[in-house]
Amino acid sequence: MSSNPIYQKLTGNIGRVIRSQDKPIRWLLACFFSGNHVLLEDVPGTGKTTLAKTLAKSINADFHRIQFTPDLLPNDILGVSIYNQKDQQFHFHPGPVFTHILLADEINRASPRTQSALLESMAESQVSIDGEIRKLHELFFVIATQNPVEYHGTYPLPEAQMDRFGMSFSLGFPEKQDELAILDDQRQSHPLEHVHACVDIDEVLEFRAIVRSTGISDEIKNYIVDLVRETRLAPGVINGGSPRASLALMKVAQAIARFDGLDYVTPDHVQEIAVPVIAHRIMLDPQARFSGRDTAQVVNQVLETVPVPI
Repeated sequence: MSSNPIYQKLTGNIGRVIRSQDKPIRWLLACFFSGNHVLLEDVPGTGKTTLAKTLAKSINADFHRIQFTPDLLPNDILGVSIYNQKDQQFHFHPGPVFTHILLADEINRASPRTQSALLESMAESQVSIDGEIRKLHELFFVIATQNPVEYHGTYPLPEAQMDRFGMSFSLGFPEKQDELAILDDQRQSHPLEHVHACVDIDEVLEFRAIVRSTGISDEIKNYIVDLVRETRLAPGVINGGSPRASLALMKVAQAIARFDGLDYVTPDHVQEIAVPVIAHRIMLDPQARFSGRDTAQVVNQVLETVPVPI
């Protein structure tokens, strides 16, 4: 089995900057090629922004970054119509959301009103401004980063927006040897400065079509739906995974299968990405939270109890 050459090019390019993070890179690309969006949650300084920038530089595509702050307004994201005195008409000036790859940095430092400005664009690849619907590019991909919610100056993301992210995961701290290598890598310059595009938009869209064509049996689809439905019935859960979670799980698993050189999805592919696809969509009741239970544990317990198709 050999993985897709586009996937190999991108993992090689990104791996030269982001050291020893093979799984997060694999998951980020799975989200990208399946047409979903990704939320990276971790403490500051672990490489979230660098990972997003490296992906953007590896693709010959437009890239915009928004640094979310408490005073950021929805118009700062979507754009605004400005009156021109010469022709006495309003002209729309597009905001940074009109791009191919959008980095929403520290998204939970902005107010809920501003966070919600991304909802329509993430769900439908369009925005409604001044009563007019404006389409975004079919490649449109959001990489959002956030600090843990207990950090000072953060606003929890609304449940509806959390559900728009296909996956959410953390990078974590590197091992000592990897951290030493990071020091050497950046002693004179940042490796990001030497990253060049290795694929173009047409190649990405072509591979996305290949991902969508990946075979998935009725047994695997039933397995996906059973996993998500069981999260709604788990003890201590207020809200479990939605049908959008089932869709994301299927689509991301299709990308993972292609990465592994297969044209069909296996239970292993579903199990690999079940936690990052489902866990961030689950709400626990206060008693479950105070007892130390987390949403990843809920998904892992469901994986242990739902029968795996043979």
